[in-house]
Amino acid sequence: MAKRILVVEDNDLNRKLFCDVLKANGYEVVPVADGQNVLATAQRFAPDLVIMDIQLPNVSGIDLIAQLKADNDLNGVPVLAVTAYAGKGDEERIRDAGAADYLAKPVSIGPFMTAVRTLLPA
Repeated sequence: MAKRILVVEDNDLNRKLFCDVLKANGYEVVPVADGQNVLATAQRFAPDLVIMDIQLPNVSGIDLIAQLKADNDLNGVPVLAVTAYAGKGDEERIRDAGAADYLAKPVSIGPFMTAVRTLLPA
């Protein structure tokens, strides 16, 4: 059975790239463009991994990670944070919110898939 990945990314090109690469590697993927739909979608989809953009319109990815971690059904799901916003202290704040790993954009496919495989053992 394919591992399930929720991809939260507001940029259309990035979202399509992440989804295409993950599908090509055998994962079942559900994309979410609007951060306000993340919690409800995650509860329905029951992902094995969440890939979370940090800079989203209307809501912070850091807040969404905290919401996922506060949900009894989702708090064990690892989160891979992906962001172009990589200032001093950001990685620490992202990890403190509950992210299992962190990648700065632009993301290369090799390190991206390595991070996914690390968080989703076969």
